[in-house]
Amino acid sequence: MTIIITCFDILLAGTLLWLAWQLLRSADIFKAIIFFISFGLLMSIAWVRMHAPDVALAEAAIGAGLTGPLFLAALRRMERRQRKERRISPPEERNENG
Repeated sequence: MTIIITCFDILLAGTLLWLAWQLLRSADIFKAIIFFISFGLLMSIAWVRMHAPDVALAEAAIGAGLTGPLFLAALRRMERRQRKERRISPPEERNENG
């Protein structure tokens, strides 16, 4: 039984390290946010394994449950602003054309 638990802990630690590396090297912001949310959820499992359920609940609620969607909303808002800036021509061009 302890071999299975030890293997799970090693797999969990390795997955956390891999997710952290992917999060840091990701060029796509959306992918980075998804990695961040996944990291937070797995980190809450790690806190449970370390017998800290209060920290695990806080990590799941704040780290993955609140911060992740806020990042997604901010990304969506940034993309909307970029689309609006591309549609509107600079003031100099508008004055010359009409």
